[in-house]
Amino acid sequence: MSPISPFEENLPKNQANYSPLTPLSFLTRTAEVFPERTAVIHGEIKRSWRETLKRCTRLASALKKKGVVQGTTVSVMAPNVPELLRPISAF
Repeated sequence: MSPISPFEENLPKNQANYSPLTPLSFLTRTAEVFPERTAVIHGEIKRSWRETLKRCTRLASALKKKGVVQGTTVSVMAPNVPELLRPISAF
């Protein structure tokens, strides 16, 4: 039997403290709650959560137009730059 933490014992589950998060739901939720906060900084590039979500959604739309559907495997070869966040988070 595993010990119960004080959080599990005294904190009732609700949407504020017990929401399963995926990278996609995290991105959407963060863009809604903190749209103007900085999401990405890379050299001179600085993007807000709103702009990051917009770019990811735009890529997802382009992929759908090309026939990519849920369950399709898409490969990306890219350096570790902000643009890599888009294909990872496109939905």
